[in-house]
Amino acid sequence: MQIKNIFTILIIILLFSAQSYFQLSYAAENRDACDRDCVNDYGTHLGTTRNGVVAYSNCNNDCVVFEAERYQGTYTGVKWQCVEFARRWLLINYGVIYGDVDYAIDIWDKIDHYSRVKDNKEIKLTALLNGSARAPVKGDLLIYAKALLGTGHVAVVVAADNKTNTLFIAEQNYSNEKWLNNFSRKISYVKKDGRYWLLEPYLIGWKHAEIESLI
Repeated sequence: MQIKNIFTILIIILLFSAQSYFQLSYAAENRDACDRDCVNDYGTHLGTTRNGVVAYSNCNNDCVVFEAERYQGTYTGVKWQCVEFARRWLLINYGVIYGDVDYAIDIWDKIDHYSRVKDNKEIKLTALLNGSARAPVKGDLLIYAKALLGTGHVAVVVAADNKTNTLFIAEQNYSNEKWLNNFSRKISYVKKDGRYWLLEPYLIGWKHAEIESLI
């Protein structure tokens, strides 16, 4: 009986050691990707939103540096991933954050509320598929399918122009190119039969919360 228990313990130790080895190898491999084929060098200032939220280059989409970023003591995510920027933007603008996710796509299924930092109050999030009867507004998170970059992507709507059917978004680790304005990209949309369709490949939809009232 004792031999069997010792054998079981040895197997567990070996499995744990192998897992740790592969995790370290993966981290090293992805860290190496931050030193080659950069669109802009890792950590380069790409742009700043109208209210002063800075986006930084992640070099390229394969780069992963497991280093935590914090804003005024609150964890915002892994530098300089798209998930980190979206969380930091929400924190600076509305004082809310969302929970941890492994990939940006996980925000769609696994995140159903924001938490207000000052008192931990929960603010419900609604998932709206592309083609929803409710248009995206400032503060909404655009969520992209895993087929994009193998992880999905998240971007923040920072402004909307209903006259030209245009959304202005901000993000990190999409193209890693410098912004030409106080947003990273424009996205057009059409309204048909009372529904809003964003003309954007891989887009699943947007997550919405009533956060304007928190200002």
